[in-house]
Amino acid sequence: MGDGVTILLVEDEDAIRLTLRDYLERKGYSVLVASDGVGAIKHILDSPVDVIVTDYRMEILGGDYWIRFLQRYCPEKLVLITSGFLRPEFPIPFEVLYKPFDYAELEELITRLRTERGEST
Repeated sequence: MGDGVTILLVEDEDAIRLTLRDYLERKGYSVLVASDGVGAIKHILDSPVDVIVTDYRMEILGGDYWIRFLQRYCPEKLVLITSGFLRPEFPIPFEVLYKPFDYAELEELITRLRTERGEST
């Protein structure tokens, strides 16, 4: 379960963002939400964030620039990329989960990757 873990969920599709937020909160996570990379940066600067779950393609600060930002400025964070259509200009340095995915699958992936990194779950 969440046990004090804060997840930043960055997703431009309202239905996915809100239902996934609700699911993760029911599992015990603290969840911050943003609809684009700019809103996500505000959360990263203002709040402690343990895990970033982010869509790849977003209208405002998404795609390759968003991935490069995360790689450069958030190397200590666990980052998971979600995408229904991914065509980056370069290899993605983070775990990618392709849409559509089951929310339980995402939670299992978060738990596994945190365990592999030696973080408590």
